[in-house]
Amino acid sequence: MKLVKKILLYEIHNTIRSKWVILYTFFFFLVGYGLFTFSGDVNKAYISLMNIIIIVIPLVSIIFGSIYFYNSREFIEMMLSQPIDRKSLFLGIFLGTAIPLSAGFALGFSIPFLLFGKVGQQIDGFILLLLIGVLQTFIFIALSFLISVKQDDKSKGLGLAILIWLVLAVVYDGIVLLVIYYFQDYPLENAMIILSALNPIDLGRILFLMKFDIAALMGYTGAVFQRFFGSSSGIIISFGCLFVWILIPFFLSSRFFKKKDF
Repeated sequence: MKLVKKILLYEIHNTIRSKWVILYTFFFFLVGYGLFTFSGDVNKAYISLMNIIIIVIPLVSIIFGSIYFYNSREFIEMMLSQPIDRKSLFLGIFLGTAIPLSAGFALGFSIPFLLFGKVGQQIDGFILLLLIGVLQTFIFIALSFLISVKQDDKSKGLGLAILIWLVLAVVYDGIVLLVIYYFQDYPLENAMIILSALNPIDLGRILFLMKFDIAALMGYTGAVFQRFFGSSSGIIISFGCLFVWILIPFFLSSRFFKKKDF
């Protein structure tokens, strides 16, 4: 654990110095400031922030994580020349990348809320949005590390990272619509829940929309989502699925990293 702590502190210090993390924090501050200042309804500001968060955070996280891992190759090779545990090294690099990026989002998002969001009103919506943003960061950092460990070529790895984000953020909704269109004569409620659980971006969106009881915005399966995800057990299971989305890519990338010949 001492080794993990040392690597973590080094990576956090190294990541915080990146101008991209500073710009990332400033971006969410400006967006939050603008929405909370000019929107007369805190709930409307939350919904607008949700639409931005589920697009920007996955994109930035998967690209930043991939670039950071590729740029850390020399550091990794140097560390592996020492008698150290590979799992500890990988865990330290992963947390040292995900924590500063999550903190940047949390800081940039929280300051406008504290200033203009009328603290004490809709605090649960703020906490939910904060949790979703942090979980999305860890999920897509884990996916970026999995890509970077398996693909040695930086350009191919970055291309694959962008492709995965594009599929989950844009193409996936089209696939769901096609399934609904071609199988509309069949009961699709359970299938839609499973399809949503297979996409962390959709899962985060649904969880947040359930908080504001606007399932109608999700179309055909809105009532089903309201009944399942709106319940206490559904919310717990949904958050559990998001944690699984972190654990599986992290476990696989850690295993590949342990066997990889640098």
